[in-house]
Amino acid sequence: MCMIIEKSTEWKEGFIKRLENVEPWDNWTLYNMSYDVVKTNLIADFTGLQSPKYLPNLTPLTHQLEVAETVIERMNGKAILADEVGLGKTIEAGLILKEYLVRGLVKKALILAPASLITQWVEELNYKFYIPAIPYKKNTPIDYYDVVVMSMDTAKKNPHRELIYAQEYDMIIIDEAHKLKNHKTQIYEFVQSLKKKFCLLLTATPVQNNVFELFYLISLLKPGHLGNYETFQSSFSASKHSLEHEDYLKELVNQVMVRNRRQNTGIEWTNRCVQIIPIQFTKEEKDVYDLILALKDVSPVFSGTFSMITLQKEMCSSKEATYLTLNKMRQNCVEPKENEYVEEIIQKLMALEINSKAEKVYEIISQANDKVIIFTEYKASQAYLQWYLNSKGITSVLFNGQFNKNKRDWMKHLFKEQAQVLIATESGGEGINLQFCHHVINYDLPWNPMKLEQRIGRVHRLGQEHDVHIYNLAIDNTIEKDILDLLYVKIDVFEKVVGELDDILSAFKKSI
Repeated sequence: MCMIIEKSTEWKEGFIKRLENVEPWDNWTLYNMSYDVVKTNLIADFTGLQSPKYLPNLTPLTHQLEVAETVIERMNGKAILADEVGLGKTIEAGLILKEYLVRGLVKKALILAPASLITQWVEELNYKFYIPAIPYKKNTPIDYYDVVVMSMDTAKKNPHRELIYAQEYDMIIIDEAHKLKNHKTQIYEFVQSLKKKFCLLLTATPVQNNVFELFYLISLLKPGHLGNYETFQSSFSASKHSLEHEDYLKELVNQVMVRNRRQNTGIEWTNRCVQIIPIQFTKEEKDVYDLILALKDVSPVFSGTFSMITLQKEMCSSKEATYLTLNKMRQNCVEPKENEYVEEIIQKLMALEINSKAEKVYEIISQANDKVIIFTEYKASQAYLQWYLNSKGITSVLFNGQFNKNKRDWMKHLFKEQAQVLIATESGGEGINLQFCHHVINYDLPWNPMKLEQRIGRVHRLGQEHDVHIYNLAIDNTIEKDILDLLYVKIDVFEKVVGELDDILSAFKKSI
């Protein structure tokens, strides 16, 4: 096919007519319209936010607007957004990104988030902020898109990593940034290598287990702000769970971190009613638990700290979870004596007819007579609890990290419309909002107190209309007592460095 291109002479004819004053040089109406457009888009002052007037689908809360202003005007676009769970950190990040886009300071942006939150981010950016974000998929030509949302796990691997390194991103936003707490991980090294003109780290829990997690998080954002590792350690006499000069450290942290608490937002919040519920093992359960404790004396093979702690925690959860680990140990036994001892434990374990903790769960659910979320750390316990509750006539649905988005949405729908109980694992509870429920049972206690805060935040967030009841189950004279003690220590470290924390264990904080 042949295409003929001819030069137009119309411009020349029009130019000559204007020279001869046959036609006017300008159009006053068009000039005024152009003037109004330029005047509307002109930003004469850097203080204050311009973006809200371009967001008809969004009515930001006062604290969200204040966070955006603080990050832009005082922190130069590099900040940790650490509001308590449920206060809208995504909205704050969207406001900041929109503001920089409006002002022409950002053109390309990359958002890294857990895979389960990708769709939520894309929808909010498109429909609330009018930011044309796209979810990254295999072979997506990211060179041609200005705002890309990608999962952390995908971004850190090749070839995706090299594609990202080749881009000139003006802003990086990282959701659930506490996942970067370990500086030895691949994702930490990846984020550290990114060029970051502006950078936002979103996490309600910047300290989870120890104070060094916050050091490494801030070092990602502003290298050298807290000195190097040795300087930080010596300046604050820092160890995992203790430090000195915490007021000065908090002052430094507040130069790069914005944190709102629920009680300071001016919003009327429902109450959080938290309690620790002690449970007693039956004699038979205690006998099996003691046999497990004695494993380390039978053979050096069983003396591994991790496996022993795991077994103790599993025994405090369900015999089903315990059996899976014991069975693996039995398969690896070399000496007949070791095999016989493990076999004895398994036989006594499987003979157990009562799960004291599950009975307490049934009691709580019966008294609540309402929707309840149960958090467990083991899929075997998850399956057992569903069977047990079903035998009592209580409907339930499962929720865990292996479910894809469609299945997660369906389980959430079933829980809201039909089932009384949702039984979730730790990873399954990430990123879901369940304000229609206001009872949470922490069936298994985690070592990390911020996981408790994340669990509770699924229901105690904006939109919750009822008081939220939290039940923390702990079996007396077991490893769960040690877990409780350590949780209090870690909460104390968090409050020294970051600030006060809502009740997550009980209504009264234990003095450390």
